[in-house]
Amino acid sequence: MRSAQIHDAAPDIAVPDDPALWLDSCRRLLGPNLFGLSTGAVGDALTPGLEAAGVLDRWRAETDALLAALGWAGTRTASRLFQGGASLFVPAPADRLFTAAYLVEAAWALAAFALLGRAGGPDRDGLAAGLRTLAAHEANPPLIALIEQAAGRGLDRMLDDDAVSFGHGAGAVTWDVDALPDPPDWRGLHDIPLALVTGTNGKTTTTRLIAAMAEAAGKVAGLSSTDGVRVGRDYLDRGDYSGPQGARMLLSDPRLEVGVLEVARGGILRRGLPVTRARAAVVTNVAADHLGQYGIMTVPELARVKLAIRLGLAPGGLLILNADDPPLVEAARAIDCRTAWFAFDPGHPLIRAARGADHPCAFVEAGRIMLSDGHVVTPLIAVAEVPLTLSGAARYNIENALGAALAARALGLPDAAIRAALASFRSDVRDNPGRANEFSVRGARVFVDFAHNPHSIAAVTSALAAVPAGRRFLMLSHAGDRSDEDIAGLVEGAFALHPDVVVAAEMEHYLRGRRPGEVPGLIAARSRELGGDRVMVSVAPSPAAGAQSIIGALQPGDLALLLVHDERDRIFAMLSAAEG
Repeated sequence: MRSAQIHDAAPDIAVPDDPALWLDSCRRLLGPNLFGLSTGAVGDALTPGLEAAGVLDRWRAETDALLAALGWAGTRTASRLFQGGASLFVPAPADRLFTAAYLVEAAWALAAFALLGRAGGPDRDGLAAGLRTLAAHEANPPLIALIEQAAGRGLDRMLDDDAVSFGHGAGAVTWDVDALPDPPDWRGLHDIPLALVTGTNGKTTTTRLIAAMAEAAGKVAGLSSTDGVRVGRDYLDRGDYSGPQGARMLLSDPRLEVGVLEVARGGILRRGLPVTRARAAVVTNVAADHLGQYGIMTVPELARVKLAIRLGLAPGGLLILNADDPPLVEAARAIDCRTAWFAFDPGHPLIRAARGADHPCAFVEAGRIMLSDGHVVTPLIAVAEVPLTLSGAARYNIENALGAALAARALGLPDAAIRAALASFRSDVRDNPGRANEFSVRGARVFVDFAHNPHSIAAVTSALAAVPAGRRFLMLSHAGDRSDEDIAGLVEGAFALHPDVVVAAEMEHYLRGRRPGEVPGLIAARSRELGGDRVMVSVAPSPAAGAQSIIGALQPGDLALLLVHDERDRIFAMLSAAEG
C-alpha cells in the first residue's frame, strides 16, 4: 500500500514526553475543514504547564523554518488557541499530506524541546532533509493534474490514502493513485444531487427524511449515517458510517440518483469533509456534546466546526440553518454563504429578513409548514398531518422537517414529493429506527429512543410529556465515560417526562473505567433526589432486563420511554413479541 511505503520513507521524530506539554493528535485533512477549503495537516497541542499563546508562537516559528527549508516558504499556516492548548494547520496539496503531517510533528518536537529546556532534541537540518526526501517520495503530479481537471469540469472528488474518486453514482470512477490513467476518459462522469447534514441532534432523522423525499419523487436515493449505508432499502453495511468511508461507499454505487450524507463532528475534525460539490448542507442545531476532543472545548467552537459543512457546497449551493438555535445564529454571523433559515415563528427576525431579501426560508404559520423560495410562500402541509411531530408535540421533529424540506427543494425535488414523504414517514423501526419508535403493548404506548445527551433526551421527554398517559415509565442507562455531573444532567433532562417509575439499567459492555453498578447507582440516586417519594426507582442488571420489567408492569393507558444504547435488537424483538 502506498501509505505504508510513505511511512517507511518518513523521518524519525523524537517527541518529548512531559505532562506540562504534549502533542495530543496530528492528522491529515483530506477535504474542506475547520481551517478552510485546502487539504493539509493539523496538530493539537495541550499545554497545561505553559502559556498556550507562547507555545503556539514558538511552534509557528519552527513550522515556518521547516517550510522554508522544504521550499514551501509561501505556505500560509493557520492556527487557533483554545482553553489549555492550541492547534496548528499546514495547508498542502493532496500529494503532500503525509509530508505536511510529519512537518507539523517535527516543528512541534523542535518547539517542545526548546520550551521545556531539554537537551537531546532533534536536529533541525536533519529533519528538513528527511522531510525533503519524504516530499519527493510522496509527490504524485498526475494526481494533482487529475484533481485540477475534475474541478474544471465541475466534478466532485473524494480522496483516501490509496485511491481517488470522481463523480457520483453511475457517473463515478475510482482510480488507484499509483495507477492513474493518462489521458483519463472523462466521458460519462457526472455528479448527482447531494445533500450534507450535520448537527448535535436530529441529523440522522433529517438525513433519512431527505432520502425519503427523494424516494417519493421516484428517485433511487441513498444515505450514509451513524446507522449504516443504504441505497433504496438495501443496506450495503451497518454501523457508524458518518465519515469519509461511508461517503465513498455510497457515492460509488451505480444505482444512486440522489445522495444524502450525515456528517459527524468527528469526521470533520479527523479527516475534513468527504465531498466538495453538494447542493445543500443542513445544520440542525448545536449543543454541548463530545467537548474536549481535538481542541473543541466550548459550544461556540463546536458551532464553528458544524458550520464548516458549508465548505462542501458547490458554487451556488445552499446552507440551511436553524434560526431558533442561538449558538448557530451567533456563529453564522462570521460567515458569508448563500443561506436559508428555518424557524417556528414567521415573525422571527431572520425569517423576516430572508423574506425581505427574497431569500428562501421555512417556518410554521397557522399550524402549517410553509416554504418560501424567496418570492412565493407555499403552504406545504399541516404539522398535525406529519406523523413525526406527534401531532405537533415533538418540536424537534418539526425543526427536522423544516430543514429537510428546504434541502429537498435545493436538490430539485418537487413539493408534491416533499409533502408525500412528510405525510408518510413515521417514527418506526422501518423508517426511522431508534428515534421515538412506538409500540403498543396491552393498551400502553411504549417508545424507544437512542437519545444519548441532555439536549436530545430533554427534547424527547418534553415531547412525550405532552402525550396523555396514566402512569409514566422511564428506563435510563449510559456509558461510563461521562462525568458524574454529565450523568446527573442526563437524568435531569429525562425527568421532563415526569415519570412515576424509573429503571436505571447497567451496561456491562460500556463501563469504560467505572465500577460495575456505579453508573446505574448515580442515575438512581439523582432520580430519587428529583422524584422524592412520588417516583419508584429501581436498578436492572441490563437494558433488556430493565425493559422486561417495565413491559411486565404496563397497563392500558400507561406510557413508557426506553432510552436504549445497548441490546437494541433484543429489546426491539421483545417489544414486537409483546405488541397487541
